[in-house]
Amino acid sequence: METTTYKIGEKTFILDRAKAEAAYAAKRVINGRDTMFFNILPLKYQWAYDLYRTMKSNHWEPEDVPMQKDVEQWRDTSGYITDIDRWIIKMAIGYFSAAEGIVGDNIIHVTREVVTAPELKLVLGRHAHEENIHADSLVYMISSLGLNPHECEAMFEDIETIRAKNDLLVKNSRDLRKDLDFKDLRNQQELAKNIFLFGQCMEGTQFYGLFGMVLSLYRQDKFTGIGQMFRYTLRDESNHIDLFKHLLLDLVDENPGIWTNEFQEELVSLMKEAVRLEKAFIADCLPVNSVGLSCDEFAQYIDYIADRRLESVGLSPLNPGVKNPLPWLAELMDMQKEQNFFEGRVTDYQKSSALGVVDDDEL
Repeated sequence: METTTYKIGEKTFILDRAKAEAAYAAKRVINGRDTMFFNILPLKYQWAYDLYRTMKSNHWEPEDVPMQKDVEQWRDTSGYITDIDRWIIKMAIGYFSAAEGIVGDNIIHVTREVVTAPELKLVLGRHAHEENIHADSLVYMISSLGLNPHECEAMFEDIETIRAKNDLLVKNSRDLRKDLDFKDLRNQQELAKNIFLFGQCMEGTQFYGLFGMVLSLYRQDKFTGIGQMFRYTLRDESNHIDLFKHLLLDLVDENPGIWTNEFQEELVSLMKEAVRLEKAFIADCLPVNSVGLSCDEFAQYIDYIADRRLESVGLSPLNPGVKNPLPWLAELMDMQKEQNFFEGRVTDYQKSSALGVVDDDEL
């Protein structure tokens, strides 16, 4: 047995290298080494630590985004701001004010509870923290515009298409909040489904309809403070989607029995249902077409996004060859650009007040 010995003064310390290497080898997504020690090193999931550092460097605070122009536009009576503009903002605030909390709650009480590698717990903790920031940004929007918070709550409870989207998520999350044996294949599949549902279906697809509508208004110089916060949120979401993609792929790699043909079909069907619910929700957000906003185009955009999410985890697309019908959104929301559209003068927000350095000619 290989050991390392340190003699300090009258004391001798013997470190068992084989035991330390066995502890490293026991790092797993689930069913790994059972310890209370939050010992991140040596890293097994380098991607998780790298992503944590990226997420940390992107920290932002809602209150640093100026909202004066948004308030003035919200009160505008000239007709420049239309009823559909205000309705989109209300739906965005009404939905996201609670949806972000659902994601964070699932991370804390499901995903982070069952993963065993410390670096995975680390990045998931940062993810949950960012959901708190997003929820706080919605509080800031509500208070700045002077909206009735009870009305926002009522929208979340009473608008059927919002309730239906969240019922799909909440049931799955609640079913995993019990003492389950994750050596059991079906429980492993339920966890994989949870990771896919929250990462690729909800944050990865269902969030993007309203993201696009709000950024369409932002592009027209309407509600630019709210649009700025949604841009920062979108940058965070791209990291969250990446996190859950890696987590799913590593979980399957370590537990290959999960990835049966039947289970893959189950996930594709789950995305199909998520897309159906999102298209119904888009129709409520955009009951009439407006400048730069077409319900049919946003529905096709969701098809486009959903297929990219499916293909990213090795699943078959629902609409092979579907095109992005909103080319202007490619510059703000395209998955290949999400990580980079803050470069240049549209800076990375690195803990300081880089907000507001956005030139219209760069959007």
